[in-house]
Amino acid sequence: MPPAPERARRLNLTTLAKLCVLTALMFGFGFAMIPIYKKICEITGVNFLTREESGNAEIARNTQVDTSRTITVEFDANHQGVWQFKPERRSIEVHPGELVTIDYELINGQSREMSGQAIPSYAPAVSAEHFRKIECFCFRQQTLGPNETRRFPVVFMVDPRLPANVSTITLSYTFFEVGAGMQPQLPQTRLSVAERVI
Repeated sequence: MPPAPERARRLNLTTLAKLCVLTALMFGFGFAMIPIYKKICEITGVNFLTREESGNAEIARNTQVDTSRTITVEFDANHQGVWQFKPERRSIEVHPGELVTIDYELINGQSREMSGQAIPSYAPAVSAEHFRKIECFCFRQQTLGPNETRRFPVVFMVDPRLPANVSTITLSYTFFEVGAGMQPQLPQTRLSVAERVI
């Protein structure tokens, strides 16, 4: 039987060899994950990006975007109180599955700090479950200082599973002042699209 120091040295060398092999395997697995992930996405059709040639440039295209269909998204802004509130555009044409950003402008014309909350609504009602907001100022209360103007992005996508008979969606926000003891409430009546003034 070899002496204790010799056994300890052999044990250390064996452990070192195992750690080196494990490190090499982990490094190789990290490199292999990218093509494996792409292949899984290609097979399942989930979040798959294909490469298209455009002149000398390669363009990534999300295959989940339905380019055969166009939806008109109308933007509406209402407010309760002294706010000034409007979208940067009244409408936009989008493809289902396409990631889109639109800005809303909010102005506190008062000489005091004010907090408010936006409540969204959708028309037709069936579109609500197919309108996916990724980023929205309506997720939380917003506070503006005296006479402050701010722009808020809304990042959204229309689900490709939107019923085929829906070609127009109206996204409407109503902005309410909130504070101690105040809670935002939906207005009792809604104006028609023709009566809305931005």
